[in-house]
Amino acid sequence: MTVRLGDLIAVLEAAYPPALAESWDTGIGLTCGDPEADVTGVLLAVDLDLAVVAQAEELGAQLVLTHHPLLFRPVQSVAVDTPKGALLHRMIGSGIAHYAAHTNADKAVGGVNDVLAALLGLTQVRPLVPDPPDALPAGHPQAGRTGTGRVGELPEPCTLAELTERVAKLLPPTTSGVRSAGDADRVVRALALCGGAGDSELDSAIAVGADAYLTSDLRHHVVQEHLATPGAPAVVEVAHWAGEWPWLAAAACLLTGAVADGTLAGSVTTTVSALRTDPWTVHRPSGQTPEGF
Repeated sequence: MTVRLGDLIAVLEAAYPPALAESWDTGIGLTCGDPEADVTGVLLAVDLDLAVVAQAEELGAQLVLTHHPLLFRPVQSVAVDTPKGALLHRMIGSGIAHYAAHTNADKAVGGVNDVLAALLGLTQVRPLVPDPPDALPAGHPQAGRTGTGRVGELPEPCTLAELTERVAKLLPPTTSGVRSAGDADRVVRALALCGGAGDSELDSAIAVGADAYLTSDLRHHVVQEHLATPGAPAVVEVAHWAGEWPWLAAAACLLTGAVADGTLAGSVTTTVSALRTDPWTVHRPSGQTPEGF
């Protein structure tokens, strides 16, 4: 027995309420597809690109669930000779729907940041920046527990160098790897984190007294000025894709669990894509003078 797409969406939106999304976040929810359509297979990925769509076709999946929206930035055309238009035409022609859970999945209980905190073994986990009390209706099971980023305690104190090594081993491989800013011997007990681009919460990491802050997409001057602030936490930067990829397995378990407990009537197969959609492909350490330079 198949599962109705609309019922899958209901499970996703109960776990990752759209009301939690940032006001600037666009393109979340159903991009294309018929809520009345039957779904037997779901492919989960961080990004939607041609390789992911091809994988969905190969698997026979009728839904691709991604973290990043396809239409995050406004477009004026989805003609087939545009990159995003080509994706949409191909998916519609193949009977593949697309759904995105973005900042709502970042903030939700059990979402991107909670999964990343659990992967790192953090305890006493709480939102780095709690949502206002009215972010969700009173009585909602997640009310008062959601927010941007997370902060918690490491299982055992370690140095920044040791933390960097641990993070590099736990996250999926990327070309850029993991790099840190700060004293390599600094002892880290409290770790703040924000999956994805989190430079906007550097001050929040200072405010909660974190010893280190893990996030992505940081800029030179921003980090330099941050570290000049007395008491500022060290910074650990991971690839954007790598920091968000662990959530996919949790989202897959959410869907299969809904089938197992009878929330969804029918059966569905979930597949977490191992395709690396991180855009960086080549890395070389600097410091060696090229011949003729």
